[in-house]
Amino acid sequence: MDQEIERVVQAIAVASDVQQTNLHPDALAYLQSVEQNASETWRIALPLFVDATPEGTRKYPTQVRFFALRVLDDFLESRFEPLDQDTFQTLQQNLVAYIQSEYVYGNSEANASFLRNKFSHTLTLFFLCTYMDQWPTFFADIFSLIRSSESSSSSIFNRHISLLFFHLVLEISGEVADQMIKAARQYTSMRADRDTRVRDAMRERDANRINEAVLTIVAEGTERMSNLRKATESPDTTRQLDEVVEVVDWGIRTFGSYVGWIDINLTITPTTIPLLFALLDDPSLPIRLATCVAILRIVSKGLKEPGDKLQLLKVLSLGQVIDALEQKTRQQQIERGEDVDEGEESYRESLGKLFNVFGLELCKLEDAPEEQVRSEASNYLSQCLPALIRFMADEYDDTCSTVFPLLQAILANYKRIRKVSSDPIDPAKRSFLSSLLEVILTKMKWEPTTDIDDIDEDDSSEFEKLRKDLRIFMDSILTVDQELVTDAVRNLGLTTISAYQNGVNLPWHEAELGIYMVFIFGEINKSGGKGRAAFCQTPSAIDKEKRKGTDYSEYALTTHGELLLALTRSGISAYPHRYVALQFFETVSRYTDFFKVRKECIVPTLEAFVDQRGLHHPDKALRSRLSFLFSRFIRENKNDIPTDICQTLSESVRDLTDEVETDVLTEAAKNATFETQLFLFEAVGILCWLAGKSSPEPTSLLLSFVQPLMDRLSESFQAFGSKGGQDLVPIVATHHLIYALGTIAKGYPDYPSPAPSDYVSPSLDVFAQVAQAILVCLENMNVFKIVREATRFAFARILGTAGPSVTSYIPALMANLLRHFEPSELVEFVNFITLLIFKLQDDMFPVLDELIGPLGNHIGNLLSQPISDPDVEKEQMETKKAYLSLLNSIINSKSHSVFISERNNATFEPLLQSMAGIAEDVSDPASEKAAFTFLSRCVTTWATPPTAVNGVTHNPLPGFERFIYERIVPAAFRVPAAPDLNVKDGQVTVVLHELANFLHTLTRTRGNEAYDFLLNVFLPSQNWPSEMAIEFTTKLRDLDPKAFRKYFTDFVRSSRSS
Repeated sequence: MDQEIERVVQAIAVASDVQQTNLHPDALAYLQSVEQNASETWRIALPLFVDATPEGTRKYPTQVRFFALRVLDDFLESRFEPLDQDTFQTLQQNLVAYIQSEYVYGNSEANASFLRNKFSHTLTLFFLCTYMDQWPTFFADIFSLIRSSESSSSSIFNRHISLLFFHLVLEISGEVADQMIKAARQYTSMRADRDTRVRDAMRERDANRINEAVLTIVAEGTERMSNLRKATESPDTTRQLDEVVEVVDWGIRTFGSYVGWIDINLTITPTTIPLLFALLDDPSLPIRLATCVAILRIVSKGLKEPGDKLQLLKVLSLGQVIDALEQKTRQQQIERGEDVDEGEESYRESLGKLFNVFGLELCKLEDAPEEQVRSEASNYLSQCLPALIRFMADEYDDTCSTVFPLLQAILANYKRIRKVSSDPIDPAKRSFLSSLLEVILTKMKWEPTTDIDDIDEDDSSEFEKLRKDLRIFMDSILTVDQELVTDAVRNLGLTTISAYQNGVNLPWHEAELGIYMVFIFGEINKSGGKGRAAFCQTPSAIDKEKRKGTDYSEYALTTHGELLLALTRSGISAYPHRYVALQFFETVSRYTDFFKVRKECIVPTLEAFVDQRGLHHPDKALRSRLSFLFSRFIRENKNDIPTDICQTLSESVRDLTDEVETDVLTEAAKNATFETQLFLFEAVGILCWLAGKSSPEPTSLLLSFVQPLMDRLSESFQAFGSKGGQDLVPIVATHHLIYALGTIAKGYPDYPSPAPSDYVSPSLDVFAQVAQAILVCLENMNVFKIVREATRFAFARILGTAGPSVTSYIPALMANLLRHFEPSELVEFVNFITLLIFKLQDDMFPVLDELIGPLGNHIGNLLSQPISDPDVEKEQMETKKAYLSLLNSIINSKSHSVFISERNNATFEPLLQSMAGIAEDVSDPASEKAAFTFLSRCVTTWATPPTAVNGVTHNPLPGFERFIYERIVPAAFRVPAAPDLNVKDGQVTVVLHELANFLHTLTRTRGNEAYDFLLNVFLPSQNWPSEMAIEFTTKLRDLDPKAFRKYFTDFVRSSRSS
């Protein structure tokens, strides 16, 4: 034994010695083995912890003794059965002897407080193992030690034992009753049963004595604190006071730990209530905080009868107590001024939490079955509302937010009452709501001392979250009393704007709040109209066709319209604070329909956007956000912007578009500067289009922006070539410039489909030049993913604007994009082609004719690759999904004959075979469904008997019906019979519906031929009984598609279950 003890001591010494790092692995491995074998090594650990020298000091260093406690913990932690008698007696005798020597007669590990805490936990684990059957006198033995052994002591209780006792009860409460601790560890039924039995036994045996001991020690300590505070101040007096405060603090914490799970008649008595309330106002902050927690747990304790809970709350008289303490601490807060005392603020926060729980318990009682309980609880809650308002008004958000749950419950009750009653609102209730709304609006202000240039992102997020919460409360008040809220918001908004307009020196946070009222008015004004009707009082709903010719300036403005008119005329956009300016631009860009009814406000607002107030503001972050807002404002109001100012506006932002952000380090860091700059290019595109409508040279302004970008694109391309592709700057610049050109095209309207015969757009030639320049760059830089990505983006926008005039570039575009690609790019490319089919229809036929064969080969090769990991599987699934979507887009377009063109005819049957295979793959229901959709459309397209339309005969595809009967129909019946098919899966139900659609389409297309084939050929070959085959084909012939889908799905399910 001695040798093993010495080995452990040496191993810990080596592991702790930085100069013996080469021996660390061996030492740590040995110590780990000691811990893992705690069922044996606890006999080594025990003397390591408790052994003492002849002089009475501990024999081993603190780190050794701490390790010993860890081993003992491991031994005791997972023991749910009694210990053998020898083990129990050994541990008990040694631990009690240690307590006597260290806590009764010693200094309780004065130099190692962490050992005290660790020992409390170890002793708790020993208690849990032995209390039920082996050591039922545990607490009695502790109580026998708790009386002071020092005849000269001024306290009748031993301070060290008292603190050990408190820590033990806290640990025990945590283990057997704290739901948070229980939730944090792995659940075992043996532990849960053991904890329940210990808790019940403590209630029965010792709860009374534990509670009495705790309160007696606390009361004695409270009296001593009072005497020491009155005594002459000296170092000895101060030391004694600190020691007593520590005892009382831990005593109240201990009391609070068990009040929730022992009989309330023990904890709430005529002596405990005055004691608790005295400590709630004690000079010691830790004692006050601990008392708040203890009372909170008493208040939230569950009682079976609502009447008992009401009686408890009345006995506590907590409403009056908290009201008085709130007023007292608020006055102290005022007297401190700018000197912040975080400790005292934390006390106000604790009071708020206590008040919140108290109020929530009263709210619950308002739903009690007894009328008297409901009435008394409601009256009591009404008396607490002034204190609620004061907590809400606290300048510290942490304190204010403590009562949010209570406020939410009160307002929810008001809303519920309002829904069932249209009676006028009670004056007292309206007064409360009015006061609350006033506080909410005040709390919505930024702190005036906020340093915007150095604001922490977390602080900004916290404030925005607070505003959001306050908005929720405002919306609740709105439900109860809409007029109250709309009037308050309107008055605050108009008053603030008017004050600024009249030259009043408004603080920035008040100016920002005033604009914010305009910003949110559209959300709170539930009775307002939609669109233009939200801002002007139109006599009746105006037809959509007549809106364009209606002069809305004739109509009077609504309240919201008045607010926006006052805002745009006030000049407050020039306020020298970026948050005020930002709130102005956020507001005007949100309510763009207002500018359709007061068009005279458009130009002043645009001027604000493009000068020093907006896009040329010195603050970079503001400019970044305004790029988006400006683009949105231009886009939403493009039909009402005077065309004669478009060139001026464009010139105003030219300097912001001349330098495209190409810093490689910025790009690597994913800076958003370039992304926000793209919004300006889109706005420029809109303005160029508007200016060209009335200009004798419709493309001059467009060229003035596009030509410099193309020149720089050429320079970047040449720089790339001259440096052999080694310099990243030209590559990044090419990517950005292509994006900029594509975004300008985005500002132009889409090419009309179908286009009028006389449609002419001078800009088409410009965009054709742009497309050609981009294609040249792609041909030489297609190895770079970012260039391919930018090209896809730009061509999607240019094709949308220029239409057929640039389709001649698509084959070369496709060839270069497919020369180098990653699986994710292939998906994007396929989706890009699908978009073009939708936009260009017939004009896509030549492109698809060249593309569909090579693309099918690319995708076929990719899907045939073995799946090596989940990422590859995901890529294949996404590629298949995109490809099937493309095929369905083609078959549903006017270009469907591309599948059987001279170029692609030979690959059509392999394509159909591939689709039939996908249709039978029950592991991928989404692709199955898409494949059958494609095949159904093929049946409609190429299996319809000869028809004549407008003198032109449409013939079916020769031999196609044979392929249907021999390959597709058998596949359609093999899917429902597949053993892996899960008919309970919702996706499988969709597949069955599509199968039913296919069969229904086939029979409607081929008529009696299909019915005869199924009834007389196919179903008999599958061993169907004749009656079943007749019923099935009859249903298929007689039912409409919806009814047959239901029949078919039910038929499959019933046949599989049988």
